[in-house]
Amino acid sequence: MSKYFLLVIFIAASINVLGCSKESKYEPEQNQTSYNSVQEENKAPDFTLVSTDGKKINLSDYKGKVVILDFWATWCGPCRRGIPDLVSIQKSYKDKVVVIGISLDDERTKNDILPFMKEYGVNYPVVYGTSEVVMNYGNIRAIPTSFIIDQKGNIVDKYIGLVSKEIFLNRIKGLIGS
Repeated sequence: MSKYFLLVIFIAASINVLGCSKESKYEPEQNQTSYNSVQEENKAPDFTLVSTDGKKINLSDYKGKVVILDFWATWCGPCRRGIPDLVSIQKSYKDKVVVIGISLDDERTKNDILPFMKEYGVNYPVVYGTSEVVMNYGNIRAIPTSFIIDQKGNIVDKYIGLVSKEIFLNRIKGLIGS
């Protein structure tokens, strides 16, 4: 078996236990969001991933902007609830902030990504996640998991679970100085 297949199975099993699965109706309440501040000079691991439109996306291409990395999947209820907020943030702060969606959909649901993006009006790049990027970002075990990366490429926050738009906006405003 390939390492990627085993990782996908592990993530799927972990997500099922944590309540974000295709079969589960459980969706975490807003107050269950975990907030973890990360120390300065915690460089975000660079990556090169393929986007849904076939382009290669490098995290390092966005140095100078605040980046929200959102690990998600089309079948995850809390992920679906958070997408409209990310679309709104991208629209409002497009010159200073970029949202990058990292889809953890596997071969069974990969074909759902483009229709999902169209339905939700996703206006930011979505890339296909790999086992390497999952491991480099702390072995993602639950989705959604989001990271805020400052203009210098440092991870400044990590959120596990659904995050309110206000939490994202407060952190963004602090980083861009407005």
